[in-house]
Amino acid sequence: MASRQTLRRLLALQRSFGRQGPRCKLWPVGIESLSDYFDRLYSATGPEGTYWFRGHAAWDWKLTPSALRFDDHAKRKRALDLWREFRRVAEIRFPGPQDHANALRWMQLAQHYGLPTRLLDWTQNAAIGLYFACFDLQDDGLVFILNPVNLNRQADPLNPSVLDPHKDAKKIEPYFALGARRNPGGPPTVAINPLWNSERIVVQKGAFTLHGSRSFSLDEKQAPGLTCLPVLAEFKERLRAELERVGVDEMAIFPEPEHVASHLRRKAGLV
Repeated sequence: MASRQTLRRLLALQRSFGRQGPRCKLWPVGIESLSDYFDRLYSATGPEGTYWFRGHAAWDWKLTPSALRFDDHAKRKRALDLWREFRRVAEIRFPGPQDHANALRWMQLAQHYGLPTRLLDWTQNAAIGLYFACFDLQDDGLVFILNPVNLNRQADPLNPSVLDPHKDAKKIEPYFALGARRNPGGPPTVAINPLWNSERIVVQKGAFTLHGSRSFSLDEKQAPGLTCLPVLAEFKERLRAELERVGVDEMAIFPEPEHVASHLRRKAGLV
């Protein structure tokens, strides 16, 4: 059972979240351990259905892809155009995806290297979602829980399903030509399975929401049942230690050599 102090902190977070946080249900529950987390997760999802997870290290971050976070239209436009420039240069400088004509492959690759895009990362692994919520120990964090099939009912009410990058390519392709302006009548955000074009996507069990022009940020109006679990700052260090004990750490989630080195330095107490 949560302590009185934890309950007060949760109540304060709930009030702040209602004013400034993403529009979705916040479960006012204390998560002090991994067992707490999975108990709360089961209560929030139930035994059936497909769910994706996204951890935010700070509670007030919105569910908005990096290219669409700019308030200024001109900056959004420049951000959205960067992946095409990346593709033009990358085709020459290093071997690209097998299908050079596939825009999704190039957008995923651009995002992997840090460029802003219309894609928002999710994971199918709940423990990885918690890892990212605990990434920064200073702020209260959140783990978002999304039913991707419910989200895609906006685009296809009669036959909702997670879009496949091959089978549903004709549905996905128009998103890459969208501009930087909001359009209430434009295409909605959709959930898509990834193309497995990087080891990181594979080990993180990655998935994406591809955001249209109808609304840049995801909320419960677009995704019925969208919820989040609070991760209070005072419990993050313990949660991260428990995650490491079960093998969910920087080296497991980021397979690149620089992250392996970073993980080993931290384990040796040299960071």
